[in-house]
Amino acid sequence: MSYGLGTFMLSSLLPFFLHTVSALNVPPSFENVAVVRTIELGGSSVHVTTSISARSLANNNAKYFFVLSKEQDDLTKWIEARPFVYYSVNIPDTLGVNETITLLVNTIEAHATTPLPATAKQTGAYVLSPYASLSQRTKLRSPSPTIHSYSEPSSLSSYASNVPVTKSGAVVTYGPFQNIPPSADKAFFNNVQEIVKIHYVYDQPILTVSSLRRTAEISHWGDNLNIQDDIKLLNDGARLEGQFSRIDYQRQNFFQKGGSSILPGFTIQLPAGARDPYFTDIVGNVSTSRFRPAPPKSNGKGASDRNSILEVKPRYPLIGGWNYTFRLGWDAPLGESTLYIAAIPFFTHIPGSVVDDAEVKIILPEGATDSNVYVPFAVDELYRGTHGRPSIILKKRGLTVKHTGLIYVSYSLSLTAHLNKVAAVASASFILFAIGLVLRRTDTTIHRSI
Repeated sequence: MSYGLGTFMLSSLLPFFLHTVSALNVPPSFENVAVVRTIELGGSSVHVTTSISARSLANNNAKYFFVLSKEQDDLTKWIEARPFVYYSVNIPDTLGVNETITLLVNTIEAHATTPLPATAKQTGAYVLSPYASLSQRTKLRSPSPTIHSYSEPSSLSSYASNVPVTKSGAVVTYGPFQNIPPSADKAFFNNVQEIVKIHYVYDQPILTVSSLRRTAEISHWGDNLNIQDDIKLLNDGARLEGQFSRIDYQRQNFFQKGGSSILPGFTIQLPAGARDPYFTDIVGNVSTSRFRPAPPKSNGKGASDRNSILEVKPRYPLIGGWNYTFRLGWDAPLGESTLYIAAIPFFTHIPGSVVDDAEVKIILPEGATDSNVYVPFAVDELYRGTHGRPSIILKKRGLTVKHTGLIYVSYSLSLTAHLNKVAAVASASFILFAIGLVLRRTDTTIHRSI
């Protein structure tokens, strides 16, 4: 597996705000007292948490700059920016001289690992910062204590008073490093920053949803929200050598020695109240799934706190390097919670996967006007179209589990629009009745001429 640093999503005890800026000359208004970066290694995604304790060196300090390299930025999908990427954190209460603040920065990185046979790499041992740091430490935590190898660059000792690299169980620690000068400049990155590598065990399938197309159709007459996903799922794990043998696969499962990188199935969570799920592929209906429904959530007492569970088993086991294209859908009641405001899940997360490319199409009721859409994060494209009825299309690349938020769509629907379908059905029924009446009164018998 391989690892590389990425951009950061902000989470803190205080309501900080994160913005991308293009400044290269940052005033030395802070000093990092202690920086600890913890990296949770995994499959298709890697979680990074950076804890920063900073001391203000100036009065009325209200902005802290956080820096990423271009490689770090490219690997993470939560915040998109370009090289060296400066993020300014707006602090609600300004700081005076020698006042301290603690920031907790989280990121999820997509495709930051590579299955072996290829090694894994980590961008740098040092945390980039425009400020001097009294202490820095980087911890890499493997899913398993079995770590085959990790790099030990000798030059790291220039800022370390003790052994610069240590291993304890499943954790490899680089540092602590002391008295590091401002490192967010090209000279430090090219001459001092060290590339480190770690080779660890990850015995699960590495899943990527290379394409996801979601259609959400709202129907007031049916009191129904229909969700339909067209998904292309890829196992990015080690590729199969030779030909696949189902006999060997069944024998391995019987002796509980199945390949750990093979995906026989997966479980996803659907909203409470989901009903009538369907699972099809290019061949047709796939009956090897199991659905455990949960009652719908209500606005009053007794609201359900459970999700519906759908256990999905593809038509064939998904081996490393293989694709599986399928369609998944279900219905859900609109209920009283959707009075012209609909909550649409952006996508349904397949455990352990990332989504490379997603499109969500929301089909509104016929006659809907004044529609507005509210997304939980920035999207790449948002435009309106028609699908026989007004629709809203959203596109986004690079989705992780943190992107499983709700899209809120508000719209107006007049009484006339409500009655249009009644009028259309009544008109069609009247026309059919009139045609039948005329046909009954018309003599269609063929008479024989004498």
